[in-house]
Amino acid sequence: MTVDRVAAFRRERSALLGFCRELSESQWSAESLAAGWRVQDVVAHLGASCRALFTPAAVTLLTTRDIERANDIPVDSRRDWHWSRVLTEYERWSGRTLRAASLLAKTPARALRTRLGELGSFEVGLVLPGALVFDHHTHLRHDIAPAIGVPAPGTDAQRMSVVVEWMLAVLANQLKAAPPSCLRAPVCLELPGEGGGRWLVHPDGRISVAGDDCGPIASIRSDISSFPAWATKRVDWRISDIAISGDQELLTTLLDLINIV
Repeated sequence: MTVDRVAAFRRERSALLGFCRELSESQWSAESLAAGWRVQDVVAHLGASCRALFTPAAVTLLTTRDIERANDIPVDSRRDWHWSRVLTEYERWSGRTLRAASLLAKTPARALRTRLGELGSFEVGLVLPGALVFDHHTHLRHDIAPAIGVPAPGTDAQRMSVVVEWMLAVLANQLKAAPPSCLRAPVCLELPGEGGGRWLVHPDGRISVAGDDCGPIASIRSDISSFPAWATKRVDWRISDIAISGDQELLTTLLDLINIV
């Protein structure tokens, strides 16, 4: 399947807007599952992230050594806003971001590389809008919807493919920066479901698409829908739907290490 990151972001933006327009006053002010953030703070983070792309704040995101703290700062400055102002800002700047991503995808500039804080170096066309698709998906489905007891909107293969693409790019950078001594041989990561697939995680941190048969090596198998939850440490992998086979010590250590932000 050809990955269309712009189409994925367009659908994810539409899903978030549709979801937010149905929220009550009390739901906007409810605590989300993102520690220290209310529902409206999570949406404020997404709107501020889009707006930052068009302001000097982008430099902070690109150069920070603590991206989570960098995300807290604009949220803190919006804590006194009414939720309607938060939603208006999100709608305006996410729309501009969508248009910018669409233009970028048509130019050679998409292949240039940029840093994104401590997450490492990526192609510009992957960051914009791949990182935003991941951020929207994860916050909406794992931080907002379950916190207020509202069913999360559905997704599709295209969006899940972009979510996984971004997550594996971040994971590869993390493993290359600090190669785990436990990873002495490739591990097969299998994520069945729409947008899923099979990948090999190599000892040098590379992550490559695997063939139909990974061979007699250690493997991790998890439905793609739960991957964003356990791989970001929102849910302990031990109580997720993960099945592991092969070197138990290697896989346990590796799964304990994975924390994609």
